[in-house]
Amino acid sequence: MMKFAAVLLTFNLVTQPLFSQKTIRDESQVVSYVLPDLLKTRSGKMVRTKRDWEKTRRPELLSLFSENVYGKTPSEKVPMRFVQYDADSNALGGQAIRKQVTVYFGKKGERSMDILLYFPRNVKGSVPVFLGLNFAGNQVVHQDPGITITKRWVRDGVAPVIVEHRATEASRGSQAGDWVVEDILARGYGLATVFCGDLQPDRPDSFNEGVHSLFFKEGQNMPQSDEWGAIGAWAWGLSRAMDYLETDKMVDATKVAVIGHSRLGKAALWAGAQDQRFAMVVSNNSGEGGAAITRRKFGETIEIINKAFPHWFSGNYKQFGGREDALPVDYHELIALIAPRPVYIASASEDWWADPKGEYLSGYYASPAYALYGSEGLSTPELPETNRPTGAGKIGYHLRKGGHTMNRYDWQQYLHFADKWLRR
Repeated sequence: MMKFAAVLLTFNLVTQPLFSQKTIRDESQVVSYVLPDLLKTRSGKMVRTKRDWEKTRRPELLSLFSENVYGKTPSEKVPMRFVQYDADSNALGGQAIRKQVTVYFGKKGERSMDILLYFPRNVKGSVPVFLGLNFAGNQVVHQDPGITITKRWVRDGVAPVIVEHRATEASRGSQAGDWVVEDILARGYGLATVFCGDLQPDRPDSFNEGVHSLFFKEGQNMPQSDEWGAIGAWAWGLSRAMDYLETDKMVDATKVAVIGHSRLGKAALWAGAQDQRFAMVVSNNSGEGGAAITRRKFGETIEIINKAFPHWFSGNYKQFGGREDALPVDYHELIALIAPRPVYIASASEDWWADPKGEYLSGYYASPAYALYGSEGLSTPELPETNRPTGAGKIGYHLRKGGHTMNRYDWQQYLHFADKWLRR
């Protein structure tokens, strides 16, 4: 299990008495709610064609999520420079080609992120790639001694893996079960990953240390209430990694799937919603502020998440704590923004905090957007049985037995789904 998830979940549970809302963890406690109409514009016009969706409703929803949830992503371009500093054509016992690339941001390279890439050695030509952020440095995804250990601040961890918020040699491969690199390569896919802390350290007082500072006005050290938080910065970083992938001849840049777990699943969804270059989007246990319907108020809520992690979302999102029904969007509309591209949503049976049924329902209620393109979504509002993947069309879902993590079973479903939609 991901070592950080248990720490954060414990923090949330012990702080719940500080919040005004009663935590719901039983379906019988969910009160009735009305979702925003996915296909009705703010002016009251019904969307009936994909042209109406693309020209009117989709831009409208993007704006609403920007203004009220994640904050506005800066439109300004920053100079970027790609420097490959490592290459091993015989990595992982001959199974892989490994690359490590630093992306420098700003005229003087004031900020940077490191991309770790693995490609299958026995596949000729360009390959589809899974791109995702990791929690504690690129070295956690595999024990490979050639991976550079991050020197940046790391949020949480268990000694001796993380000591005083710094990764140690013992952190190599500490989250390898979340990434199953050999399985991905054996199926003919590449993997690219970036430490989220390269873009924005995961703590409230760190905005001057991440990419936010590239866009601050003189004297500014915090985002304005309608500007992006950490999730927005992480999503922006995924798009900048995509910028690099488009230059790498080993990558089929038309077949890049963006993936994320937990808070980084939220970032993957927001990246996929904004950046249509991503050919597929995968959300693993993303919960509140990710795939889950927030109006259900099941498990983690807007109030809880903003008090526990005030830096993740925009300042504007805090006004909806305890007022979910006033939020002008809900997360089925975030999933719909990915249409017509394939999206896969995954939950875990013991992860009630992330609201598995709410995550599933987002996929179900996003289905009308896919129907505009003649694509099948999820056909029933009933949550499927554990370990029974569902979704014959471009929206996939499974409820895995177990807790809040990403594991081999999850990846098996993602790879099956990718075979269906990215191998065409």
